[in-house]
Amino acid sequence: MNTDDTLRHLSWMASCPLCGQPNQCAVALGRRSQSCWCMNTPVSLLALALLPEQERGQRCICPTCAQGQKGLPS
Repeated sequence: MNTDDTLRHLSWMASCPLCGQPNQCAVALGRRSQSCWCMNTPVSLLALALLPEQERGQRCICPTCAQGQKGLPS
């Protein structure tokens, strides 16, 4: 993977698959998973259900989508 591909991949990993905004994922930022916002925030089951199959386990959603604040019921 060249530098451009690596940067595209990192940008992809750090964006929410539902809204495209930064997902604020600690792991994507190179931090420990225990320090991630998602460890202490309830996540909307509908938001998780809306994740495309191919995105599940690959990218994190952002705190706003996780809490159902973008028109998603929590």
